Amino acid sequence: MKNLLLSLSFIVLLPVITLSQSFNSLLGDESILYAQTKQVNQFFRRFNGEEDTRGNRYYKDDLQYRNAELRRKYLNVLFDYNNSSITDPMRKAFITDVLNSKQPVILDFHQGQWFAEVATRFKYKGQEKDLTLFLKLEPETGGYKWVFTNVYFKAYHEMFSNDTVTGSHFLHPLSHELDFMNLIRVFKDKNYVELYTEKSYRPDFLTLFLYEFKKGDLQYVTVKNVKFHFFQVPGWYFELSNFNRPGTNSGWLISSLLQLKEDQKEMVLKYIYHE
Repeated sequence: MKNLLLSLSFIVLLPVITLSQSFNSLLGDESILYAQTKQVNQFFRRFNGEEDTRGNRYYKDDLQYRNAELRRKYLNVLFDYNNSSITDPMRKAFITDVLNSKQPVILDFHQGQWFAEVATRFKYKGQEKDLTLFLKLEPETGGYKWVFTNVYFKAYHEMFSNDTVTGSHFLHPLSHELDFMNLIRVFKDKNYVELYTEKSYRPDFLTLFLYEFKKGDLQYVTVKNVKFHFFQVPGWYFELSNFNRPGTNSGWLISSLLQLKEDQKEMVLKYIYHE
């Protein structure tokens, strides 16, 4: 995502404020224990100001529920401070927009506009390969469930990587007069068959993944990593990742941040999906 950030905005690297000051002012001597955001649900609660510094839940009747000052303190410690591309001015601008006095932004677990990216390992024709699954929450009777929405697998992209090839790979407009006998040219070389599809054609990698899994060509091995992509804050995109490291700046943190115009969202999604 770093290359995308650099291409969309001019980043001025500034000194990052001392972490200990932020954490200690919020959490006191027990900062190392309580600063770690251990679960994604806890990230939601801290972002929204729905729990105290000891992890106890606030509810709508509580005076501190979604308190702006509490949220400001929490928001300041929900970033990966090792990422120099998230500058101090950028972070402050994001927090200001989130805490807008007229319409503060509250993350909604069920609203949509956020999804999971799960890096996995599968056996593909006998060899272990990396494969990325994308999932979103979908309403289900009485609740919600995670469902597959997309897949990235390098082998699939290489299989359909000829869309920029030009030349003789087309069917002549008078082919119908030959009863399409020239189809023999189309199916002579399997490497270019997709070039004979309409311009709007896009391969459905999720269907291909399910088909090959059902055939037995793909066997699940394990999950390697999980992160989340958020578009719920108007004018912004952020990525949420889990950092397992010593100290207070660990757990689920905002690992990438981008100020986003509405017409740039599709470009970011294509980048995430490797399209």
